[in-house]
Amino acid sequence: MDNIIDLIATDSSASDVSDAIKSALFAKAAERIDAARPLVASSLFGDELEVEEPEEEIEQEPQEDQE
Repeated sequence: MDNIIDLIATDSSASDVSDAIKSALFAKAAERIDAARPLVASSLFGDELEVEEPEEEIEQEPQEDQE
């Protein structure tokens, strides 16, 4: 932002000021997109994350003592 103010204050060309403004806007937009990307992906593909659940232990019946 300071760069844009400096360009205006030093009476730079309009194209230089315009390019600096566009660059700053693209940078802010990219930051917001990067911040929103995980949220959008989770809502699009579902909130559930695939987590491997441990297999349930199968209880074996106690064997009777053979006499």
